This record gives sequence, C-alpha cells and structure tokens, in this order.
Amino acid sequence: MKTILISLFLFVSPYLHSQDISYNRKIVDTLSSSAFWGRGYTKGGMKKAADYLVNQFKLLGLKPLGKKGYLQKFTYPANTFPTSMDVTINGTRLTAGKDFIVSADSRGIKASGKLEQKDSVTFINIENSILVTFEKKLTWSAAQEVSNFTLIQLDKTKFTELPTFINVNIENKFVKKFDAANICAMIAGIAKPDSFIFITAHYDHLGGMGNDTYFPGANDNASGVALLLSLAKYYAIHPQKYSIGFILFAGEEIGLLGSKYYVNNPIVPLKNIRFLSNTDLAGTGVDGITVVNATEFPTEFALMQKINRDNKYLKAINARGKAANSDHYFFTENGVPAFFIYTLGGIAAYHDVYDKAATLPLTEQFDLLQLLIKFNDGL
Repeated sequence: MKTILISLFLFVSPYLHSQDISYNRKIVDTLSSSAFWGRGYTKGGMKKAADYLVNQFKLLGLKPLGKKGYLQKFTYPANTFPTSMDVTINGTRLTAGKDFIVSADSRGIKASGKLEQKDSVTFINIENSILVTFEKKLTWSAAQEVSNFTLIQLDKTKFTELPTFINVNIENKFVKKFDAANICAMIAGIAKPDSFIFITAHYDHLGGMGNDTYFPGANDNASGVALLLSLAKYYAIHPQKYSIGFILFAGEEIGLLGSKYYVNNPIVPLKNIRFLSNTDLAGTGVDGITVVNATEFPTEFALMQKINRDNKYLKAINARGKAANSDHYFFTENGVPAFFIYTLGGIAAYHDVYDKAATLPLTEQFDLLQLLIKFNDGL
C-alpha cells in the first residue's frame, strides 16, 4: 500500500507543479472582458458567458450532468438598464460607475429640477421622485423588482460642492422572465459513480449599467469559475472513486436563484452528494481563506486545516458559521454537507467597476487547487 501511495504521489505531483496559473488567468481575463459585459442582463452577457463555459467543459472532456445537456434552464424577473445612463449635477456630466450609480431597483426617468437637501448626505427632487445620496463607496447590485422612485448614489470623494440641480436621462427595462441557465457537467467515478463530490461557483455578475458601463466581476466571480475549471482539468486526467460534479450557477447576484432552482429541481439527487465545495471571491488569498459552515462540519474542517498545516499552502484558514451568502446555502439547508470558501486580503474592489482582471493577483489559485484536491481525496 505504501508503494502504491508513493507512486500515486509521484504521478500527481509533476502535474501539479507543471500547472501554473496561466489557464486560470486566461479564464479570468476572458470572462471579465467587455465582450461578456459583466455576465449579466444586457447585451446578452450572461448567455455569451454560458456558451463559452459549456465549450470549456467540452474541451476538457466533461460530460453533461444530466440527460438534457449541460444547461439547466430557468427564468426569473430582472430590472435592467440597457441604454441611456446620463446624469448631470450642477451642470457637470457624471461618469456612470465612477462618479455615480443608480440603485438596481430604480425606475427609468427623463427629467430635470432642483434638489432639496434633507440632511448631510441626502437630497431629493420631490416632483420627479428622485433621491440623491452621497456614499463612501459605490457598490452596485441586481434587483428582481422596480421601485416607484429613482435613487442616484454619488461618490462623495468626487464632489466639493453640494448637489443643487440635476438633469437625468435613465432608461430601465423590466424583464419579467429573464432566461438563465445553470451549467452542469461531470466526470464519472471509477468505483462508485452514483456518489458525488460537487464543486460549484457562480458565473453570473452584475452586467452593465447603460450603454457604456459594465461591471467586470473578475474576483466576483470569474476567479471562482477559473478555480473550478482548473479542478475540472485535473479530474478529467485523474478520475476518482466517486463521480465529480461541477455546477456553474446563474442568478447568484440577484438572490442565489440558480442554486435554489437546482436544489428544488436536482439533476443528481441531493442524498447522493457526499460533499459540496463552493468557491466565490477566489482571486486573492494573501491573508488566507475563510470557510463558511466550518462550525457545521467540524470533522471536514479539521481535515482541511490539517492538510494546510502539513503542506503550508495558505497563511490561515479561518472558521465561520452558517451564512446565506453564496450558493452553498440552499444545499446545506436541504441536508447536503457543504463549505463556502472565499479568499482574504489584497484588492478591495467589490461590486464595482474596479473589480477587473488587470488588478486581480490570483495569489493563491494554485495553492487552493492543491488544497481542494487533497481535501476531496480525504472525504
């Protein structure tokens, strides 16, 4: 047995050491480029990303998880901003994404008028139901509904005077049934093909805000997709005793909708999933990682910590309890043991136009790859 383990290590190790992050970098660069327009709700961004990722699974030799192909299709409502995104304050035209954002649930409007100050950071135009606020950081999101007002958030650091007059032309389009799809693939197990280890990540992001501004989503979550695909690349060459399932979820940014849909419509029965590792915000790691659900599954968390201590992959592995903050959540709530792993340190860009590939270090992608391989081996 010892000889077999040594031989296996010698076989796997050269692959790992020859594997740099150039593949991961290519995936992140591609997915966060303007061609995919934030992998969201305008200019076909999410669909283009799905088509690209299906092709990646095919190139790696993975098969569909179910009998209906790689895509698990579903719909949900989404408020979108496809074209006009013009805001002028005190006669100065602002730049969308950098000087201002509109709240994701805002209605479209074309109007102008005076702004009345309500407090040090809040200004309103009652006639046109426009609310303007100063913010320390512009953080965008996605919404499934439309409000009866328009909220415009300004980067406080860009203004030396109070906003007193506004001219705005914003178009929104509410889509009652936005077409989305989870992307599901697998590598069959050698000994127990009906038992699965799942690796998941969401591939959607926030999309675009008007004609000229999009949110690249390099760390959130092109980085997690890159890590997932590098694991798929490894397991395609090294099939395991158990089947390995890979799911790239849509609709995470708008309310964990893709993972919720899968849990309610499982392709692989939930009872057949031995463990699920979900990766999101995987592009840094200089300060280590946090593991959500560590307190829920202490035996598995101890295993991960031991692997890290023995191999010195990451600076720290921090424990966190249950949290509904990514796609692991609905699985855990329905009896599937799962971790959600995210990296710590490095860039502070999040849900903004600065979360781009050029400034994302991918510091620990290689170490995370090795950690997850050895963790799955120990399950």
